[in-house]
Amino acid sequence: MDDDVLRRAHPDLSLGALDRKMGIRVLEASADRVVATMPVETNTQSFGLLHGGAMASLAEAVGSWAAVIHAGPGRTVVGVDLSATHHRSAREGVVTATADALHRGSSLATYEVV
Repeated sequence: MDDDVLRRAHPDLSLGALDRKMGIRVLEASADRVVATMPVETNTQSFGLLHGGAMASLAEAVGSWAAVIHAGPGRTVVGVDLSATHHRSAREGVVTATADALHRGSSLATYEVV
């Protein structure tokens, strides 16, 4: 299902090894918006809370996928900046990351991930 959602948006996209290990599921994928979820239980730090690095990795993934879809087949995309602010913790359940396009130019795209 997840690879299908990504491939419908871009023929070369699929989940990476880390995405699979983290249990990421892609619900929606377009150049304007990518939505994915991740379980808390298998992505915690030593205090039983969702690991901030896991959340940052999910944010990086949804933003990068949106940028790749925007760029189109045959173009290379790299992330140039990632900043994370953690407003609350989680001990259980599933977290959702949504990347919304703020700017989609010819050589730079900017996404806000919430």
